[in-house]
Amino acid sequence: MSSSKPGVLALEDGTVYRGLAFGAEATIAGECVFNTSMTGYQEIITDPSYFGQIVTMTAVQIGNYGLTPEDEESSGPKCAGLVVRELSPVVSNWRATISLSDYLAKNGIPGLSEIDTRALTKKLRVDGAMKCCLSTLPISDDEAVRRAREWQDMAGSDYVKDVTCAQPYLWQPDAAANYNEPYLPVGTTMNAPAVPSRKFRVAAFDYGAKHSIFRKLVRHGFDVQVFPSTSTLEQIREQNPDAVFLSNGPGDPAALRYLHKTVTGLLPDYPVFGICLGHQMITHALGGETYKLKFGHRGGNQPVKNLETGKVSITAQNHGFATDPKSIEQRGAKVTEINLNDQTVEGLRHTSLPVFSVQYHPEAAPGPNDADPLFIDFYNLVAARKAGKI
Repeated sequence: MSSSKPGVLALEDGTVYRGLAFGAEATIAGECVFNTSMTGYQEIITDPSYFGQIVTMTAVQIGNYGLTPEDEESSGPKCAGLVVRELSPVVSNWRATISLSDYLAKNGIPGLSEIDTRALTKKLRVDGAMKCCLSTLPISDDEAVRRAREWQDMAGSDYVKDVTCAQPYLWQPDAAANYNEPYLPVGTTMNAPAVPSRKFRVAAFDYGAKHSIFRKLVRHGFDVQVFPSTSTLEQIREQNPDAVFLSNGPGDPAALRYLHKTVTGLLPDYPVFGICLGHQMITHALGGETYKLKFGHRGGNQPVKNLETGKVSITAQNHGFATDPKSIEQRGAKVTEINLNDQTVEGLRHTSLPVFSVQYHPEAAPGPNDADPLFIDFYNLVAARKAGKI
């Protein structure tokens, strides 16, 4: 639980919030953002897309069900810090092995509670995501503001190199006990779709991928070979995959020119599915452009409309940049989905190649499963390509 030790959150515009420290004793700077999910804080703080960011949770109380190793989305927390209104004084879930405060302390991540997160969120919505400093050490307000202003801005930053895997590896589904399915009473079964008998080999680029993405790919009929972001065209072609997957990840997509070049070379040769940063990599590979959103989309309640079917899905999202729709109009792609809150691009499809992408997270974790059929679409696309139908 939170101690009585004070802590501070300072924004680059000079706004200062004082609260109670928990987690690690540290002073860090980053981009202050907010997430509107009601649950799933463990999956959020271990999502590599949050690298370099200090996450404010808008739900009133956080930490009540603790944490368990099976629910991690990567090898530990990747956010820079965590801000909450109230840190739960108890951990009451039978699966929990550690409290949120102890988990953050163990991993060197500072947290701050007793902050008016409603006021902070409203400020970020009005003024936009800001550079900030969070400290659980004795530090003056002026010093905290100074450190916030000195932090390198998210725009122009390559954080993928900090979160990608070091070497290629084959994803082993047995290594992850949690498949993000509901826990059922002993003796009951789930009516989950059977894994296709025919397997396809997919080369999955790890730009900061969540484990749940690879689990979903396995469940939908793929053997997943994971590659570091710096892998070359030649390294991918040597493995002769049936398809290519481009994962989520942190930072500014426009700054990743070495990835743009690689994806450009892959598009003509393989069926390609990209999500989040992977979607933005396809945008740039086609010659399009991305831009920074005012405060981004982060949470499990983002409404997305498919312009081809008219269907509306509630999606999980975590991104601060978006595709400029005008920049891809003459690039062989079309916008297939939009966000109903602000009409930004949420999906695109190439008009002649087996290539498609979405800005949101179809694997959710946490969040709704409305977009789960996209993995089926990807499998069917690869099957059609292998059969010579496209």
